[in-house]
Amino acid sequence: MIHILAFYLFAVLVIASGALVVLSRNPVHSVLWLIMAFFNAAGLMVLVGAEFIAMLLVIVYVGAVAVLFLFVVMMLNIDFAELRAGFVKNAPLGALVALILLAEMVLGIGAYRVGIIELGTPDGTAAPLLGEGNIENIGALLYSRYLFLFEMSGIILLVAMIGAIVLTLRPSRAVRAHQDITRQNMRRPEDATELKRPEVGKGVDL
Repeated sequence: MIHILAFYLFAVLVIASGALVVLSRNPVHSVLWLIMAFFNAAGLMVLVGAEFIAMLLVIVYVGAVAVLFLFVVMMLNIDFAELRAGFVKNAPLGALVALILLAEMVLGIGAYRVGIIELGTPDGTAAPLLGEGNIENIGALLYSRYLFLFEMSGIILLVAMIGAIVLTLRPSRAVRAHQDITRQNMRRPEDATELKRPEVGKGVDL
């Protein structure tokens, strides 16, 4: 009974949070509702036994992506009046994208009801480990059968991170003078200052 109540609670909160992400006028509030939707989606994953996906939702999406969005939105000087004015102009394009997504969902549900696609006969190499959880089974597959793909994805992410740093790095155009301690210590007082005795009514030549 508690599982059913938890499922409906998480499901209602996910749907409500997703609707408020779109309907909120303030982008900061939208990001906060998005974080709440991720947390409740993680709760649903825990209920179905996919604790690894729930952990990914909390660590990756909430801890990195959503917080990054929040800081970017808060740091940018966004003109909310201009943002609302552009909503009407882009409304037809948004409606078209929504209709395309709805058609794809209907097509996917219809194809699922017809029957699943047979991709081949399992050879038993990806059989789950008996008595182990989802995380242990995923780790066993990643570090055995899909080790090369896992390492390649890590290299691609590393290259992407380095490329982003290089693209955003701007060399300073200002010429910075380096401090020479030895030259400063060897400087004599008469070389550092020059005494001027201007005559009355005359200025000083610089």
